[in-house]
Amino acid sequence: MKNLKNTFKLSVYSLMAMLSLLACNDKLDLQDGQVNTDDIDYTKTENMIQPLIGAYNAFATRGWEEYMLLSVRGDDVNAGGLGDQQDFANTDMYSYNKDYWMYNSLWNLHYSDIISVNNAANLIENYKAFASPSETAKADQYIAETKVLRAWFHFNLSRVFGSIFIINTAIPDTEIKDGVASKEEVMQYISDLMDEVIPLLPDSRPNERNDVKGGVTKYTALAMKALANLELKNYQDVADATGAIITSSKFSLYPDFYQAFKKPGELSNENLLEMQFSDYNSGTGDFFYYTNGVSYQPFAPQNWTPARANAGSGWGFYEPSLKYIKFMLTRGETVRLETSVLFTNRGITEIKTDPNYATLPAWITNTTKDGDRINDYSRALFASGKHYLPSIQLTEGRNVYGAGKNMICIRYAEILLMHAEALTRGATSSAMTADQAVNTVRLRAGLGNISGVTSQQVIDEKFAEMAMEWGTRYYDMIRLANYSELSYDGRTFTADKALLPYPQAQVDALPLGDN
Repeated sequence: MKNLKNTFKLSVYSLMAMLSLLACNDKLDLQDGQVNTDDIDYTKTENMIQPLIGAYNAFATRGWEEYMLLSVRGDDVNAGGLGDQQDFANTDMYSYNKDYWMYNSLWNLHYSDIISVNNAANLIENYKAFASPSETAKADQYIAETKVLRAWFHFNLSRVFGSIFIINTAIPDTEIKDGVASKEEVMQYISDLMDEVIPLLPDSRPNERNDVKGGVTKYTALAMKALANLELKNYQDVADATGAIITSSKFSLYPDFYQAFKKPGELSNENLLEMQFSDYNSGTGDFFYYTNGVSYQPFAPQNWTPARANAGSGWGFYEPSLKYIKFMLTRGETVRLETSVLFTNRGITEIKTDPNYATLPAWITNTTKDGDRINDYSRALFASGKHYLPSIQLTEGRNVYGAGKNMICIRYAEILLMHAEALTRGATSSAMTADQAVNTVRLRAGLGNISGVTSQQVIDEKFAEMAMEWGTRYYDMIRLANYSELSYDGRTFTADKALLPYPQAQVDALPLGDN
């Protein structure tokens, strides 16, 4: 651990002080679906769930820039041509500006929400003094849920920045002074934390819960344990955690890959962690959207003719790469390519300039299967289909792009592919063979079975299945030191570009050193 004597940047430090005061005064003043009460009466143990709801609200209340910065550097995704966010486009080209506001925002927002979920855990703990034995068990479960959310935030930060602070409290001054933990230490911390909470969590799918529909369960924690150990290359631990999810027989792939990312696929048996948004099926009044009022506009095409009149377009900041599209065409993919990519005519023309793809399947068109026409626009050739909600699925009266669509964080398909990779790298499991795991995913995609699956075939399958989702492809290539894949379309990747630099605002406040 690096010995640090300073504190976070003022904005984060002020937030910590505010939350510390909040905890000391036993007051909550949280909005937008969180708790909104005056003085807390801890004898009213029936209200114990309220801080937990606040923790889920913190988890789901994201800035649009966070997801984009987490995921833009893979060879599956390009930044749109951004005149007003040039440093974002430069990040996609592995040219990093430590003064760029997005870097500091990701750091600040993730850490502020770590403090929020930790504070929620403290408040729940206070109810336990007045709780019955059954209520005490429920309090332990709720606190365990906050720890899974805490792990998710740490996981993201460490994959992006490497060595980071591990924060377990709502008043983290001492933890900050103790310094940053290495990426390996963070991932081991997550794995150990999940071991701690798994026995306390519901033995059910998230969509089976009645108290917090879609909330964290033991299988979410097992998924986080698998993800952390995948980063550590502890493949037997990956196989064990994913195997426990598989053998539960509780999860299955949503039958329709296209609809899995749209409203019909929300809270499906495939989803292990999911941010939930809604307009409450009303054309007016309150709403809770991804990135609040912005919704999915950063992912959206700038110009479209929606099937449902007046549905809004977006910013064009996030584009599937030509490399990914050609990879999918070479594989004969239809289901996953049509789902993952929204084509413009200009983009289709660009694909055809490569003689190997001069003739495209007839189904490739600038009109989606739900009748939305993606018109040409300047910033990009394509848009992400996984962040697209057909205009006909919008609630009547709501016109913001993607309004009310949930955001999936962990899917069972990823669990299957992690399991398969672990087995091809020497792990053992009686839950499912690597062939069975990969072929389960391929079946939904309309592809035939393969046998004798290799590690490379699993990685290729994961590229096809997980593109545009949370930077999964990029972090796989970093883990495997497969840097040549990241050097594409004018980019040159080297190992020293694996991590983003610490935000300069944090470096000024902390002797963080190099990451």
